Amino acid sequence: MVERSDRAPLLDWEEVPAPAPAPAKDRLSSPSNSRAISGCPAPVFGWSSGPGGPAPCRSVPGSDGCSTPPTTSSTPAGADEGPRPDEQQHLSDSAPGEVSLEDRMVKWEETDQIVSVFVVTFNTRSGNMLEWCLPKDMDLDGVEFKAIASGSHRVTTDFIYFRKGCYFGLACFANMAVESKVERGARMKSVGILSPSYTLLYRYMSFLEHQVRLQLQSPGHYSPLEAFYEDKRALLPPSGDAVVIACPATAWGAAINHSMHPEMKITHPAGCMSQFIRFFGEQIMVLWKLALLRRRILIFSPPPVGVVCYRVYCCCCLANISIPGVSAAVPEFRPFFYVNVADISALENELSYVACTTEKIFEEKKDLYDVYVDNQNVKTCRDGLKPLLRLTTTDREKYRKLTEQRQMLLYSQEENGDCVSSEEDLFILFFLEQNNRIFQTLSEVAGSPDPTLTQESVRAMGLDPHGDRLFLLHLLEIYGYDTLLVSEQLCCS
Repeated sequence: MVERSDRAPLLDWEEVPAPAPAPAKDRLSSPSNSRAISGCPAPVFGWSSGPGGPAPCRSVPGSDGCSTPPTTSSTPAGADEGPRPDEQQHLSDSAPGEVSLEDRMVKWEETDQIVSVFVVTFNTRSGNMLEWCLPKDMDLDGVEFKAIASGSHRVTTDFIYFRKGCYFGLACFANMAVESKVERGARMKSVGILSPSYTLLYRYMSFLEHQVRLQLQSPGHYSPLEAFYEDKRALLPPSGDAVVIACPATAWGAAINHSMHPEMKITHPAGCMSQFIRFFGEQIMVLWKLALLRRRILIFSPPPVGVVCYRVYCCCCLANISIPGVSAAVPEFRPFFYVNVADISALENELSYVACTTEKIFEEKKDLYDVYVDNQNVKTCRDGLKPLLRLTTTDREKYRKLTEQRQMLLYSQEENGDCVSSEEDLFILFFLEQNNRIFQTLSEVAGSPDPTLTQESVRAMGLDPHGDRLFLLHLLEIYGYDTLLVSEQLCCS
């Protein structure tokens, strides 16, 4: 069954209509949307994480702690700069008050931005190949190695998020047994799309899954993909290096921070935030600190890739900050999602990122990352970061509080039928509040007559005065709090 867009009319590439979208007010006033809107970044082209999806519809988590089906809402957001001057003419020219902010937001939410659709196949003689694409002149060099990840022959189905140039991609892979000596008993294909936003891609996962099965059973049948592209394609400028359609700058206001990562629709139970927390256990507190320090984090895992792509997204959420101006001087914490050896040159130039790979050779490329995560083993070759891998008493206490809050939420959902609160919101807000608490305290101390960090101020941040001293020093350096003094009381551990 193919999931249709929550906006478009039923076309020949769509098989089953979806329920009508929720009223605009519901979408904009949901807890998740309110959270993201208050602290999400302003739109930027290329690294934009664009508009979100339909209204949230919470479900009670199953026994494994993941919502079934998962329906975390997506929310509009982007990165750290607004529309370019030559694009201001595309924004609304109406006078203030003629169009409400709510109407402008909804109009932006419902804009589809698919810049390319493609089919990748595995050829027994040539390897991964781009079989078909629209538009024909789109630069898709290397996408064949992203849409079919290394080691995918070991799995039957998978989905992959990735970055291609200034766009994000989603591809659905399938592997079907065939009685063919030429194909060596297996036919492998992947159908994917590119967009300037990763938050919208989830809408089309069902469609891509259906299309890849169709391509396996009837190779060369591209008409549904052609109709899909014609309906969803974005308007590109002549240069083709960015998307013209932009979120109205006035929709966000001047105080928006680029450190809030927009929600990505979780479309797979194993990819929910609760699974991420349970998978890493207390180690999540180590990842939290490393993410807040904007370190280069590379996650290794064999296929399937989809769940690991969600871990990339979850890592980004650990570093959310909604206090305006805090992260103006630090590198953006960029989600690369799936990477392979073809991305080495791109990663060499990145100051901060989080990505995943199925290629073990990356472990030897120690200059490409600061932190290497091999399944649940978090390690680093940087001497200055090694002490941060040790859990402090405060870390364990935070983790205990997090698990307690989750248990209380599950009890509330079961006993009171609470279908509004979600685990995704709980976890994201937990770390957002931790981060805001740290930087709010730092800002208050920096603005006081005696800008000295004492044991009391460090405890006010929720940190261990002794065990977190090195983490705090890294934090002060990276975020530019160079006027703060550190009390000698924090020098002894």
